[in-house]
Amino acid sequence: MRIVAGQFRELTQGDLAFARQIGCAGITVNKPDFDSPAWVDFLLTQFRAAAGPRPPRRRWSAMELIQLRSAVEAHGLALECIEGVPANWLDKAMLGLPGAEEQIADFQATIRAMGQAGIKVLGYNWIPDGVWRTAKAAHGRGGALVTGYDDALGQRVATGTLPARDDARMWANWERFITAVLPVAEEAGVKLSLHPDDPPVPVLDGVARIFRSEDAFARAMGFADSPMHGIAFCTGTFAEIGADPMMRALRRFARAGRIHYLHLRSVHGTLPRFAEAFIDEGHVDSVAVLRELLDAGFDGFVIDDHVPHLTDDTVWGHRGRAHATGHIAGILRALRSNPTGGPA
Repeated sequence: MRIVAGQFRELTQGDLAFARQIGCAGITVNKPDFDSPAWVDFLLTQFRAAAGPRPPRRRWSAMELIQLRSAVEAHGLALECIEGVPANWLDKAMLGLPGAEEQIADFQATIRAMGQAGIKVLGYNWIPDGVWRTAKAAHGRGGALVTGYDDALGQRVATGTLPARDDARMWANWERFITAVLPVAEEAGVKLSLHPDDPPVPVLDGVARIFRSEDAFARAMGFADSPMHGIAFCTGTFAEIGADPMMRALRRFARAGRIHYLHLRSVHGTLPRFAEAFIDEGHVDSVAVLRELLDAGFDGFVIDDHVPHLTDDTVWGHRGRAHATGHIAGILRALRSNPTGGPA
């Protein structure tokens, strides 16, 4: 089990140095936009085609992924995973709209490019309207800023931008997708890691959120018994249902070897209302989570995921992530030195 720094939408050399300094073995990046100025500068991909409008990007190339991996490895870190593609690369596939087949073909090309670049894990979700929160700057411990969700407010929001889709339609769309992309992932040696819907409510804005329970993930994992088909297990999302359901799902899928990597975070409260919390509070027991992973022989990686925003912190949250990563590292060291849990 390895500790990894995540949630990087952009990267700097300083970010990589920081991850190494706090003891991380690697990093993940989140939906990178390689055409943005920050990514162009980081990857030094200054050459561009002739001036003029560029067609919308729909995939990553092996070359830019190799550049990214090389830049990360130059700091003594592993590029463990890319967490997700931009939402508009899969929205038609998720919703079953015209253009779905083209998006699936582009996703297959991205998988092949990742395999060629030696990046072995690709996270994804099946939520076309993304993660929802009704509070973006609630006050947590000591005045730290946290996010929260109140379903009474969430259900009153109707953007009207997406077509209504029920459970059956969303499942059919996912099954068409995974049937097409999993053989490509197996050939490329790239693990596809499914993240739960956050918040795990039945429907938001008219679109069903099908990956909202242990039973839903059991159904998904039962679709194909492949080491390339697994879970990006988020303790916070499952704990939004409850601590016991989260631990039950963790135990089931960890022991079955279906968890590729884990987001470790905590929350106060459960649906219909919750708020995110520091990793050392709330109702996620980090010690129990990490002990279960060790007992199951988990050989993937753990990242801190969302963190409260501390006073004078950066947008990415260097202070909050140093706190969370140190917490995880301390627990792992204690468990490994005293696995039985008795007196040292």
